[in-house]
Amino acid sequence: MRLSGTTALITGAARGLGRACATAFAREGADLVLLDICADLPGVPYPLGTSGQLEHTAELCREHGAAALALTADVRDAEALERAYAQAVDRFGTIDVLVNNAGIAAPSGKAAHEIAEAEWNLMLDVDLSGAWRMTRLVAGPMLERRRGSIINVASTAGTVGYRHFAGYVAAKHGLVGLTKAAALDFAPMKVRVNAICPGSVRDDSTVEGRMLSEIARSLEVPVAEHEAAFLQAQPMNALIEPDDVAAAAVWLAGDDALQVTGAVLTVDGGFTAR
Repeated sequence: MRLSGTTALITGAARGLGRACATAFAREGADLVLLDICADLPGVPYPLGTSGQLEHTAELCREHGAAALALTADVRDAEALERAYAQAVDRFGTIDVLVNNAGIAAPSGKAAHEIAEAEWNLMLDVDLSGAWRMTRLVAGPMLERRRGSIINVASTAGTVGYRHFAGYVAAKHGLVGLTKAAALDFAPMKVRVNAICPGSVRDDSTVEGRMLSEIARSLEVPVAEHEAAFLQAQPMNALIEPDDVAAAAVWLAGDDALQVTGAVLTVDGGFTAR
């Protein structure tokens, strides 16, 4: 029970890595604030998480004995985030861990000069500015308590480039930069900020993940063949499992990582080691 007595706020918690992190945290004794937009976004060519999926994540956490509060908010909307954060504090008192997981992989599939300004702005607003907005909310109280862990879920796209994903790559590189800068800002007050950079994460049906298939769709790779296509680039001959990423988040959240800040932890099976 490495996270017993803590409360973690996870964005993008309705499904995918957000759900995997939430249930892993619950197993380790944390209470959860689960945040998701629970609506589709104009410009994103695939359905986002639903209120039913978010509540299912909360129920899975409760099965492990955790208290779980499910809240709906768009990480682009600062006022909605402030209201959600106030509800979380009213329920639990403090937020000890923030996992900035909310993100989109599309609109993508275009060369950099073909991206429309609205597409570019949408990608950065969700994947980069959303994490900054959440960090701004939780950082003050964490700094006052001289304790806290902020975990940004970036991507291997935060460390290397990918063709036809300029917006996503720019947003994730920016998130890694935000991680390092905030880590230095907060280090004197013992608040840690780290990034996890997952590689190709398998779309596990238990967490209702679909990110890898949507990336494949943007690359015009047939969905029926997408796992085999991504597997060819994996040095360890295996796709990353959602639980692999969640385990890294649990470690960064807990006391075993008290001297770890500003780190960029790749969970990619050696993909970026080449």
